[in-house]
Amino acid sequence: MCDPHKGLYCDYSRDMPRYEVGVCGQMTGVGCVLNGVRYVNMQSFQPNCKYNCTCLDGAVGCVPLCVNSRPPLVWCQNPKRIKLAGKCCEQWVCDDSKRFRKATPRHIASPVYREESETWQKNCITQTTPWSPCSKTCGMGISTRISNDNDRCKLHTESRLCNLRPCEVDITQHFRAGKKCLAVYREPESKNFTISGCISRRAYRPKYCGVCTDDRCCTPYKSKTIKVHYDCPDGTNVTWNVMWINACFCNLGCKKINDIFSELVSYHDYTEIVN
Repeated sequence: MCDPHKGLYCDYSRDMPRYEVGVCGQMTGVGCVLNGVRYVNMQSFQPNCKYNCTCLDGAVGCVPLCVNSRPPLVWCQNPKRIKLAGKCCEQWVCDDSKRFRKATPRHIASPVYREESETWQKNCITQTTPWSPCSKTCGMGISTRISNDNDRCKLHTESRLCNLRPCEVDITQHFRAGKKCLAVYREPESKNFTISGCISRRAYRPKYCGVCTDDRCCTPYKSKTIKVHYDCPDGTNVTWNVMWINACFCNLGCKKINDIFSELVSYHDYTEIVN
């Protein structure tokens, strides 16, 4: 098969006049010139620290490298972007008129981002996407992200278990009098995690996101990733990355699970938080 996506084509010129049997050949494209520098066809290059480009048959296509920059969430009324010495990409800070503080989005699990997720490691720019929303609104689900933070600088998919809230618990019974929301619910006692018959070696007392009886929804905005060791019935053991929720935020910006446009919402409106 001559896959044109791999730069191949089928040449029927040797089978005149039938033009039925062809020979698989490789297309040769012309090079590119950008800012006075010539690049050969299919060559990848970085004209500066903010873009990675590829020459493809005379045309230059570029993708931005400063893609993980987000404004501070929840606590910041006046976010602004500034240029820091020694950093390529601008970073968000919270302008409180007194001092600047670096504000990494608290809803992103640590240790992602690592200073805008742009650290040089053996001529490799480390890129790590945020964790995707949990695949289930209650019970055990999966969250994924893509990262090249490894020795070979190869993009691969990382996954972790997530549990936003238990399905079998009626969290509304734990509301305080006169309240319509409970942001965080915590198990009354420690218990072991279970998955596919495997049981965690130690017991945990996790926090979960609560629920609301109005139009608000509760989602995690501060979390981390922990390693949990499981013992399985067949005598084997396995280790899974698990999302550990530290805090949740109830807001009006409810999103559907796996909504590909959800990341377009940068941060919650301050008036919404006040109300």
